[in-house]
Amino acid sequence: MKSEVSLELQKDLARHLRAGHPWVFRKALARAPRGLAAGTIVDVEEQGRFVARGYYDPHSAISVRILTREPAEAIDGAFWHRRLARAAALRAELVRGTSGYRLVHGESDGLPGVVVDRYAGFAVLKLYSAGLTPHRAAIVEAVQAAAPGLRGVYGRDEIPHDEEDEEAAPLGRVLAGEEPPERIAIEEHGMRLLVDVRRGQKTGLFLDQRENRRLVRELAAGRAEALNCFSYTGGFSVAAALGGSTHVVSVDVDPEAIALARENFRENGLDPADHAFATEDAFELLARYKREGRRFDLVVCDPPAFAKSQKAVEAAVAGYASLNRAALSVLAPGGLLVTASCSARVSAEQFYDAVKEAAFKVRVDLQLVEERRQPPDHPVSPQFREGRYLKCLVYRRVK
Repeated sequence: MKSEVSLELQKDLARHLRAGHPWVFRKALARAPRGLAAGTIVDVEEQGRFVARGYYDPHSAISVRILTREPAEAIDGAFWHRRLARAAALRAELVRGTSGYRLVHGESDGLPGVVVDRYAGFAVLKLYSAGLTPHRAAIVEAVQAAAPGLRGVYGRDEIPHDEEDEEAAPLGRVLAGEEPPERIAIEEHGMRLLVDVRRGQKTGLFLDQRENRRLVRELAAGRAEALNCFSYTGGFSVAAALGGSTHVVSVDVDPEAIALARENFRENGLDPADHAFATEDAFELLARYKREGRRFDLVVCDPPAFAKSQKAVEAAVAGYASLNRAALSVLAPGGLLVTASCSARVSAEQFYDAVKEAAFKVRVDLQLVEERRQPPDHPVSPQFREGRYLKCLVYRRVK
């Protein structure tokens, strides 16, 4: 079924799409279309021959995001239902022990620009391209069909719209069913976490760190003093306290996140008064603790992405080195450092080297005891290396 609009590729660029990459950049098109509406389904061709089919986005450097390489596959309501059902089947097979997980992970689920996170009875839909705006209703319908038992679907788009686009969804609105409550409680490997899906970062919680939070709970046994930098709503902090840390320090610049962290301690039968919460910059706190000679048996560093563009990679690597240098300065001998990077543009090797440099600068001997990536509800397509973003390293300080 041929689309009404066809776009011609520059010579020799079709091989990347045929190999499975889901993006067509504006500069890859032989001619930029004029007046083509966001969300138009287009065929991408090479010398008049079909290569792939996707949706058009005039506002992004990625002009077309590929939905199918099958010339007979139409992009209609049935298409979205098939893709959502396929994504849901993966989670049913591989996700265990939690009521909070990613239902759709964009490109790696064959739905570029679409993210759906499920928190108990609610789903949060996040669209990352204006080209998805005309398809939002069909996607919501497919989400409801693929995830039975949902009480509501909430939308939190991050897409650039024309100012005159009256169909653009504002940030945060009910798309189907009920309004989500102020806090949604989810179960995660025996831990209860409260999630603010309306005002929280991303969709409310960093679900990609779920298995690493469980790891921290296991590692905390016998490690009395723990420090969680960039703690957000305290997921790693609660995990450490439940695992055996008797005093956990949580630090984040967001006062609302720190307030919710306290609530999460109470939700798990932990007295916040036994622990410490700091609303301040993590770098400044680490510098002060170094001056005071404070030492911790377990330090967690899970900062926001340091590199949001390719130009920022060099500075990001330097930032990771600086952060881990500060963290190692307050890590006790025999202590564990759990350090993570969610910057897709920073490779695993670059992150590893940043920690290596940090250890050299503070003259600390380390042992890498575990290296982890993202969980199965955040799958990675081999043809889309950009989706392999999360790095989590666990080091033991030898001396």
